[in-house]
Amino acid sequence: MQLQVLPLLCIPCVPVISRPLPRDPNALDVDSANSCHQRSLQVPYVLQTWILQGTAPGDTMTVCNTSLGHPPFFILQGIPGIEDKHRWISIPFSSVYFVTILGNCTIIFIICTERSLHKPMFLLLCTLAFTDLGMSTTTIPKVLCIFWFGQSEMSYVGCLVQMFFIHSISAFQSAILMTMAFDRYVAICEPLCYAIILSNSHIGLIGLLSLVRAIFFILPMPVLLQNMPFHANHVIPTTYCEHMAVVKMVCVATTVNRIYGLVVALLVAGLDISAIASSYVLIIWAVLRLSSKEAHHKAVNTCTTYICVMLMLMLISYTPSLFSFLTHRFGRRIPPHVRTILGNLYFLVPPMLNPIIYAVKAKEFWDKLTKYGCWEKEPITIVHGQKLV
Repeated sequence: MQLQVLPLLCIPCVPVISRPLPRDPNALDVDSANSCHQRSLQVPYVLQTWILQGTAPGDTMTVCNTSLGHPPFFILQGIPGIEDKHRWISIPFSSVYFVTILGNCTIIFIICTERSLHKPMFLLLCTLAFTDLGMSTTTIPKVLCIFWFGQSEMSYVGCLVQMFFIHSISAFQSAILMTMAFDRYVAICEPLCYAIILSNSHIGLIGLLSLVRAIFFILPMPVLLQNMPFHANHVIPTTYCEHMAVVKMVCVATTVNRIYGLVVALLVAGLDISAIASSYVLIIWAVLRLSSKEAHHKAVNTCTTYICVMLMLMLISYTPSLFSFLTHRFGRRIPPHVRTILGNLYFLVPPMLNPIIYAVKAKEFWDKLTKYGCWEKEPITIVHGQKLV
């Protein structure tokens, strides 16, 4: 019985050696098992790269060669997705930039030439105009070169320098806005001590300390990026070198850079906004406590206009920068062109509106402005027996 079964079992086995068996679609062969095992071993590395470098699945990644160091230049893409509309977008950009230069230069010229305006409030306004000029001039000319001539390359050193000036001027401007709010608080709540607390020398000292604070906080950002290796694909999908946009180009762990940028933003913006809000709350509280109806009514009219203007200025100044800061870290679902356009509003809208708002609000400044413009009313004198002169 066994002798008859053995040939029957051996005969079908001969072709198996020379011809592969048909594959079962539901079976898992050795090669696919090995490939699945290799992919399973790669998962922790992908997750680690996603967490440390901020690169989510689907983002473009290149091989990291730590021996290459930094690239000689970066390529600023402009506004991603709508590159064909760059020339049309440049029209409002250039128009707003022209108004910004004209308005802020006018403020600086009038305050510097008129000695009667050498007061703390106008000195702070002049400093704010300088920061507006610095903020817009640091970025907008390069943006217009990208839109008009396609000159999207920026050197590595130039990118780090632009990043330093963007964030340092922003921190300095935030300190100036906080000082202006404190100036109004002292003027309204402590008018008798105003000349002592906020003299011109004290304003100069506050400005110097604000500048030192900005440099002290922002200088480590480009320093930490100097010796780091970058991806071979060095295209930055925006119009300027923002800190987080450059950090994303690094191909090693950037945990220190990310934590430091987050801490600086919370310290600078958080403390300044809290101080500004506290000043306005104290101003409102002091106005409501006035006993005289006439003084109360006058103070309410004055402070309401001023507070509304300053709140609008704060909203315009802080909202685009905070939006850009948060979307680079947490807003992965926001389209890149929306993020870039709103980020550029920070360099366009506040520098343009600051001179307009303060020129309308400050009557003393407006009176001095009419001396140099066509709004000056010539005095009409009538000489007896002669024509009008």
